[in-house]
Amino acid sequence: MQEKFWFLKNCRLLERLDPSQLRWLEARSRMRQFPKNSTVYLPADQSDGVLLLAAGRVKICSVTPDGKQTILTFVEPGDVFGETSLFDGGEREEFARATEDTTVVLMPSDSLRKVAEENPYLAMGITRLVGLRRKRVERRLKYLLFRPNRERLIHLLLELAEDYGKSNSKQEVEIGIKLSHQDLASVIGSTRESVTLILGELQNEGLVRTG
Repeated sequence: MQEKFWFLKNCRLLERLDPSQLRWLEARSRMRQFPKNSTVYLPADQSDGVLLLAAGRVKICSVTPDGKQTILTFVEPGDVFGETSLFDGGEREEFARATEDTTVVLMPSDSLRKVAEENPYLAMGITRLVGLRRKRVERRLKYLLFRPNRERLIHLLLELAEDYGKSNSKQEVEIGIKLSHQDLASVIGSTRESVTLILGELQNEGLVRTG
């Protein structure tokens, strides 16, 4: 129980809640573990709660009508996902999959809405979260529609460097997230072969190093 409270207390979205609100929310939340490569939720599952990633990593994906998988975003510990359940409460439109052993805390939508009504900082944080994620998806769609594969991949690498980049001893920006060539292809709407080819070109030009 104390562990669940710790995860809620250290969630960036919930950091402005007072202890009594956190305790009330904790009592109504439940924790669940998912092994690597397991499904957290599927499209058409009932959207009845917001999930906090306590440990591990999750990717949020959609499937096109022709069966191709597109990765919309990656979720890191301390982040929440499935937040659209706060607004419509219908069915999920995408699916979430654990990319490593993962622990999540499910906060019921009605409970989180009640706390948001009492705490303007939480309400503002939710609005900001939804806006930022929508802006990012729209920006990525713009590149997917109007740019060649090379520019799509470069744009994604810059985005990943902004989110996960750390300077190393060689004065380089090292992206601290492990992604396969297929993962990169699924984000930019390309093929694994094209990503491998472009990464090879970027390495030959001295622009990136992989390892």
